[in-house]
Amino acid sequence: MKGQIVGYVRVSSLGQSTVRQLDGIETDRIFTDKMSGKSAERPELQEMLKFVREGDTVIVHSLDRLARNLDDLRKIVTQLTAKGVTIQFVKEALTFTDKRDSMGQLLLNILGAVAEFERELIRERQAEGIAIAKRNGVYVGRKPSLKPEQLKEIQLKLDAGVPRSRIAKDYSVSRQTIYSAFPV
Repeated sequence: MKGQIVGYVRVSSLGQSTVRQLDGIETDRIFTDKMSGKSAERPELQEMLKFVREGDTVIVHSLDRLARNLDDLRKIVTQLTAKGVTIQFVKEALTFTDKRDSMGQLLLNILGAVAEFERELIRERQAEGIAIAKRNGVYVGRKPSLKPEQLKEIQLKLDAGVPRSRIAKDYSVSRQTIYSAFPV
């Protein structure tokens, strides 16, 4: 019996499009995560790992869509192939099965390490850019949730004994916002 073709797609944020990743590839089912790949604890990835069976093929656009660090990449590929699942990476033209392939393992390790290195470089550049923007007074962070006049009103309510949870609800903010602005 022929197994199913299962796609796995990941983008880092809700606003990003998943369309290009498996464009034109026929699948029986696609699992899509819209979150960072820094951790393997992604709901759709975990669901896909439970779903696939021996004889199935998992297709992923590229190595970095499956995992952003080498340890997670190796673990996921090993977990899939140990179940008798084939995994294909379209961009890198790599296929892994339960049959040991030393050249394939070498490429997996090298390309996985490159993806991890690339992620670290992006984080470093981002931190450098933020530091420069802060130094130049350009980066001011997120706008405050509460305006100065609202803070004065809230202080009066707190002094009157109004619970913080009620104040948070009245101003449509989290309780943590109130606690941050007015520590106990």
